[in-house]
Amino acid sequence: MAFPTSPSTNDTHSYGGQSYLWNGTAWQSNGSGNLAASSSSEQTSGGYKYHTFTSSANLTVTTPGLCEVLIIGGGGAGNSGYAAAGGGAGGLNHINNLYLPSGTIAIVVGAGGSADADATEATPGGDSSINGEYFGYGGGAGANNNVWGHSLTTFVMGGGSGGGCGALSCFPAGYGVPGQGNKGGAGEYGYRGGGGGGAGSIGQNADDRGGNGGTGLNTYSAWATATSTGDNGYYCSGGGGTILNGTGGTASDGGGTDSSTGQASNAAPNGGGGGGAGGGASPFDNLGGNGGSGLVIVRYAV
Repeated sequence: MAFPTSPSTNDTHSYGGQSYLWNGTAWQSNGSGNLAASSSSEQTSGGYKYHTFTSSANLTVTTPGLCEVLIIGGGGAGNSGYAAAGGGAGGLNHINNLYLPSGTIAIVVGAGGSADADATEATPGGDSSINGEYFGYGGGAGANNNVWGHSLTTFVMGGGSGGGCGALSCFPAGYGVPGQGNKGGAGEYGYRGGGGGGAGSIGQNADDRGGNGGTGLNTYSAWATATSTGDNGYYCSGGGGTILNGTGGTASDGGGTDSSTGQASNAAPNGGGGGGAGGGASPFDNLGGNGGSGLVIVRYAV
C-alpha cells in the first residue's frame, strides 16, 4: 500500500521521492508543488484542474505527484429480437491518491458496443485504461431470446456491468465486475428481456414488461459539470430490455427502448451507458442500440 489508509490531519508520508501531507481530506504535495500535467482538453473548476479524455490520447506529466481519476469503460450494446435484453453499462472505476510519474501517460478510452445488423451478436464495450495498469472495464452485451439460432456467450454478456438476459436464453444474465458495476436482469417467458446492469444497481428482471436498465451514479456530478460530460450528472446506466408487442424498459441515462414501438436508442457518447434493446412483431424489426463510449478524467488540486 503506497499511502496510509487512515491518516490523521497533518501526517506526512514520503513516496516517489516526494513528501506528502494529509490535509484532513486528501494527500497533497508538501513543499515541492502539486502534480502538474498537460493535455488537449483541460478545465479548471472548484479548485481542481481536470484533464478530460473522450478519446484515446496522452497525458504529459511535467511534475510527478498524486491525482484522482475516474475511468469509465464503454457500454455494451443492446440486442434485437422478440425478447431482447439491454446492454450493460461500462465499469466505473474511481481511484483516489494515484501517483503518476513524470513523462507520457497513455490514456485509452473504450468504444461503445455495436448492435449487429442481423442481430446475430451484439458486442460488449471496450475497456478504458490509464497506462495499461488501471481499468474501467467495458459493459456486457444484451442477449436476445436465443430461439432463432443467435446466441451470446456468458463472457460476451459479462463486463463492467452485465448485459441483460433474453426470455428463452439458456444462461444467466451477465455478471458485473465488483466495485465497478452490477449484473444484468433476468429474462422471462412470454418474450420479455431483462435490463442491463448499471453502476448504481442491477438490471431489472423482466415481468409484465421489459426490464429497466440499472441506474447510473451521480456521485461524480461535480466532475460531470466541470467537464461537460455525463447525462444530467449521471454516468453508467444500463440499457432497457424489451417485450414482444408491449412496453419496453427504460434507463435514466444511456440507452433505452421506446415504450410503444420497441425502437431502441443508442447510449449517449462518453457516459458509459448500455444500449437499449430493440423489439417488434417480427424477430428483428428494430435494431438494438449501441453502447456509449467510455471516458477518462484526471483531476488534482490547483
